[in-house]
Amino acid sequence: MTDVPLALLVVVVVLTAAVNVAMAVADLAGARFVLANSALVGVPRSWIPWLAVLKLAGAAGLLLGVLVGALRPLGVAAACGLVLFYLGAIAFHLRARVLHNLAFPAFYLATAAASLALTASS
Repeated sequence: MTDVPLALLVVVVVLTAAVNVAMAVADLAGARFVLANSALVGVPRSWIPWLAVLKLAGAAGLLLGVLVGALRPLGVAAACGLVLFYLGAIAFHLRARVLHNLAFPAFYLATAAASLALTASS
């Protein structure tokens, strides 16, 4: 365990939670870009609401892990789940050879990985 500045932890976790909530809302609203991208990478439309739930659960776990000290392990688990989620998203992009928008899941992966590193070491 290291001494991670609380402000840095909060900023990174809130950013990660915010982008996941925003994407989950887009998923649940059936945004055109979500449906188009999902079709390109081979994600069945029926999976989209469930993927949104996973993003929301990850965001909630991250926030609870930072806000409630006793729930820090929940934050670590949520961050770990989001890292795995976005590794899967990148795998779907690579498998389908859809590389033109790979930066988006890569960015979400980076925020999740940063959240994982900071929550695990705080």
